Amino acid sequence: MNIMFVNTWMWLFLLILHALEAGVFAVDSKQFNILYLIADDLRPTLGCYSDPVVKSPHIDQLASVSTVFHNAYAQQAVCGPSRVSFLTSRRPDTTKLYDFNSYWRVHAGNYTTLPQYFKSNGYTTLSVGKVFHPGIASNHSDDYPYSWSVPPYHPPSFKYEKRKVCKDKDGTLHSNLLCAVDVSEMPLGTLPDIENTAEAIRLLESMKDSHNPFFLAVGFYKPHIPFRIPREYLKLYPIESMTLAPDPDVPKKLPDVAYNPWTDIRKREDVQALNLSFPYGPIPKDFQLQIRQHYFASVSYVDAQVGKILQALDDFGLAKDTIVVFSSDHGWSLGEHGEWAKYSNFDVATRVPLIVYKPGVTSPFPRPGEKTFPFIDVFQGTREQFGKGRGVESVVELVDVFPTLSNLAGLRPLRRCPSSSFKIELCTEGSNLANLIRNQERELNREAYSYSQYPRPSDSIQENSDLPDLADIRIMGYSIRSNDYRYTLWVGFDPIRCQPNMTDIHAGEMYLLAEDPGEDNNVFDEFDHASVLHKLGVLPSWTESLKHHVIYLSSGLKSKGIL
Repeated sequence: MNIMFVNTWMWLFLLILHALEAGVFAVDSKQFNILYLIADDLRPTLGCYSDPVVKSPHIDQLASVSTVFHNAYAQQAVCGPSRVSFLTSRRPDTTKLYDFNSYWRVHAGNYTTLPQYFKSNGYTTLSVGKVFHPGIASNHSDDYPYSWSVPPYHPPSFKYEKRKVCKDKDGTLHSNLLCAVDVSEMPLGTLPDIENTAEAIRLLESMKDSHNPFFLAVGFYKPHIPFRIPREYLKLYPIESMTLAPDPDVPKKLPDVAYNPWTDIRKREDVQALNLSFPYGPIPKDFQLQIRQHYFASVSYVDAQVGKILQALDDFGLAKDTIVVFSSDHGWSLGEHGEWAKYSNFDVATRVPLIVYKPGVTSPFPRPGEKTFPFIDVFQGTREQFGKGRGVESVVELVDVFPTLSNLAGLRPLRRCPSSSFKIELCTEGSNLANLIRNQERELNREAYSYSQYPRPSDSIQENSDLPDLADIRIMGYSIRSNDYRYTLWVGFDPIRCQPNMTDIHAGEMYLLAEDPGEDNNVFDEFDHASVLHKLGVLPSWTESLKHHVIYLSSGLKSKGIL
């Protein structure tokens, strides 16, 4: 045998052996931990999403070393249905959960969840706080033991969340919407998200030397109402610097069925004292400013908890081995369109932050001793400047998280669900976004859409319009969002069969986002929709129905020079 040939291969063998010892090829071989951070009712009011007001240094710092999806959307803008949707990677018409009153494994199908899939692949799966929606929607157990290795943790102080603990100026206690508090005066002397953070850090420390990888999901309770947060966070947002929503009036062409009357806010004592008319109000301007102030302060409070957990990743030597995802279950209206809370198909209710960090992929591996996530004191008064990370402008969805995380962790890929998948335990109705995380987005994908939906009990606005029980649903608003427009059809819905009648059109909305980014000018009536409506009832699913409709509309808009 040629001596030079042998020496060459021996040299290559030694080089590879040295590289393996140095960990050069660890990206492909090692198992990464997963840290999934989920905020409640958080729209992308964050510095890394170019919000000029909110102070969110820790989430911004995470974004600077991550891929940031700027157009990510929930599948239904209410907690229970959204969480079951993204944790199973199935849309609400597949989970059959539109309210809080059923458990998908019984009512729809025995679908495998995201943590369950990781658990079946050898991960220790851990839940802290609000991950699944509590109650019937997760079998009164947060889907334990299917999804979790040990019973989920719930902070003891959460039982006081809706109690009369908000001190008024006269010292009396109320159950208010605006509820900035002295934490030391609270029952148990703490707050739920403070307890969540401490438990998450304890679990990280317990897992730092484990031979098994972990999947830790941490569900924060804020900025969900009531705004029961430490009082000091209000100092970050002086009331005199607060402004109203840029479009605080109900749009003239908004169908009644599309409006949400924010009934959950109306139940709080301080809002009841305003004697607001139903359904439109409006809320007095000075109180609107206070709501916005408290929401922004709640975001900074959550950001501080995120910072403490990320700092713990560094302290325990886990930052180089852990994929981090930060997101929310849906958004929250802050006075846009004369609306508050979620319960709609507008961007402000459906759009969410979605940030994914994988060491060695979205940023280089940290060097020995280097801190990736040092804690930042937001009260120091300096606004930290961070890079923007890798931005993705193409439209994505929360149902994409499950197949994406599975891919990034090196697990077996999920197959795509067929049009009817009620009897299939493991498949995805989302898309794998791993390629957008591993590689810079080269061009905007104008063929990408998100699909959201929202139920209503009637065409007119009622007390239960925000959150009707399944038996009361008569209309479903199916909405498709591209980079160019949002298109919504409000159609008849059969709550017994959980099926829409796509030819029974009650109302429609069409917003051209280039000229109307706030979705205030409904131009639905300016376009000819009739010629394709007869096709919609024979297609296999509403997503396919609307996709065909949108293709038709897109060609029409392009021919008119609008797109």
